[in-house]
Amino acid sequence: MIVAVMGAGRLGAAVLSGLLGSGHSAGDVVVAERDAGRAAEIAARHGVEVHSPVVAAAKADVLLIVVKPQDVGALLTEIAPEVSAGALVVSLAAGVTTAAIEERLPSSPPVIRVMTNTPLLVGEAMSAMCAGRNAGEEHLAVAQALLAPVGRVTLVAESQLDAVTALSGSGPAYFFYLVDAMIEAGVLLGLPRPLATELIIQTALGSARMLRESGEHPALLREAVTSPAGTTVAALREMDRRGVRAALMDALEAASDRSRELGRS
Repeated sequence: MIVAVMGAGRLGAAVLSGLLGSGHSAGDVVVAERDAGRAAEIAARHGVEVHSPVVAAAKADVLLIVVKPQDVGALLTEIAPEVSAGALVVSLAAGVTTAAIEERLPSSPPVIRVMTNTPLLVGEAMSAMCAGRNAGEEHLAVAQALLAPVGRVTLVAESQLDAVTALSGSGPAYFFYLVDAMIEAGVLLGLPRPLATELIIQTALGSARMLRESGEHPALLREAVTSPAGTTVAALREMDRRGVRAALMDALEAASDRSRELGRS
């Protein structure tokens, strides 16, 4: 099975690294990239063939669409003559619906829509997927097999994917934003930056593991850290006073709205 990674930007490079790192042979993966310099870089770094989109699509049994959402339409129009009914199209483009993809591919191939995130680079991605009208259980199984080695995979209704995009697709950026702010706070409080960084990263890792392994609601885990009249409750009270929780909810709603807008563009 030849897998074509259609796009070699940040997401495409992350997907490519995830595929190769999870045991896929470089001979079974091709990459589509127009920029000659970027193509040479990808070929040298990963040992894969890099072609124009049309050539890559012609070679592929599975096409992974990883270009920017606003570029999906033009890419599909270009490669449509080379996409057979037997090929599987897996789109990782935020906001772009399976119907929008199917409309541009006259051969009516099966289409799977996926929202994943960048932790796939370290084997900890969270991917959610849904099937288009021509895709069945066997196609979902292929897509799941491609993504399972680099993290967790779940099936959702397509109507939920904009919310998934806001929550987990963009989610790593929120955590990085928070961690960056906490490190800066450590520096403000007098800690050397390397020490503040080590403290916060390990705290984040440990907290995530507790959430996964304990199975407890995060509110209960938070309460276990919050002693009466202690330091934690003082910090949480200040966050509530400044509306941090409401700001986060508003931010995720904005991300979901933007995902829907990208799907209409």
